[in-house]
Amino acid sequence: MTDAPLTTSWLSGVLDDAAAAVSEALASAVEWGEAGTRPGQHHSDITADGAAMEVLGPTGLGVLSEESGHQIGPLPVTVVLDPLDGSTNASRRLAWWAVSLCAVDGDGPLVALVVDLRHGNRWSAVRGQGARRDGETIRTSGCIALADAIVGLNGVPDGHGGWAQYRALGSAALDLCAVADGTLDGYLDCTTDQLGSWDYLGATLICREAGGSVFDVAGRGLTTLEHGARRIPVAGATETLADSLSALHRWTRRAQDRYEEGGPGDTSPAGGRPWGDGRA
Repeated sequence: MTDAPLTTSWLSGVLDDAAAAVSEALASAVEWGEAGTRPGQHHSDITADGAAMEVLGPTGLGVLSEESGHQIGPLPVTVVLDPLDGSTNASRRLAWWAVSLCAVDGDGPLVALVVDLRHGNRWSAVRGQGARRDGETIRTSGCIALADAIVGLNGVPDGHGGWAQYRALGSAALDLCAVADGTLDGYLDCTTDQLGSWDYLGATLICREAGGSVFDVAGRGLTTLEHGARRIPVAGATETLADSLSALHRWTRRAQDRYEEGGPGDTSPAGGRPWGDGRA
C-alpha cells in the first residue's frame, strides 16, 4: 500500500495512471470479441480490467469493478471502475468507448475521470471544483425545452419523446460526458435497472460539476457500491430538461398510473424521489 497522502491530487494521479494502463494494454490487444465467460463480457474487458487493477490494487484503495467485483481496501475511498464502457462498440471498432473511474468517499463521488479510448478526449472533475474536458472548463448547453434537445438514449424508448433529435451511441459514460460539455443536451436510459454504478458514476460527477442534473428515474441514490445494484439514470443540461426526460420513462408512467388509480406503493407520481442524493 502506498504511503502517499489521501488527497484529491493523489487520487487524480492514480486515476490517470489506471486509465493510461488501460489504454496501453488495449493498444496491443489481439482478442476483442466475447470471452464466453458471462453474457456481454469481452476479452477486451478482461484485458482492460487486468491493466487497471495492476495500478489500483497496490494503492490500498477499494475497487468496485464491473469485471472483477468489489475489493475492499484499507483506505476509506473506493474506485468505481468500468475498464471498458462500450465494449461491443470497441469490438466492432465503432468510435464510442471509454474507461471510466470514480473515487468515492463517505460523502459520495469525489474525483472522476472518463477517457475516450478511441480519440483520447478526457473529462475530469473534482467535487466542488468544476468539470473539465482536455483541461478546459466545461458547462452544459443550458437547454431547457425538450423540443429543442438533442438527446442520447440507452435502450429503446416507447415511441418518439418529443425531442428535436436523438442518438443511441452505446456508452453511458461518454453520453453523460457529452451532456456535461454541451455536445448532447440530455440523456435517458430507456431500460429498467440494467446499468451498474460503473456505467454512470464518474460521468455523473462530471455532469453535475458542469451544471447538469443527473438522478435515478425511480428515485434511488445513484451512489452505490453494491455490485448487483442497478439504476435508471437520466440527465439534463438543466433540471427542467432532466424532469421532462424522466417523465417519458415507462417506470414513471406506471408510477403515475398507480398514483391516479389510488393504488398501493408509490406515494407520489414520481415515486417519492429522495432529491438529496438524486439532484444537483
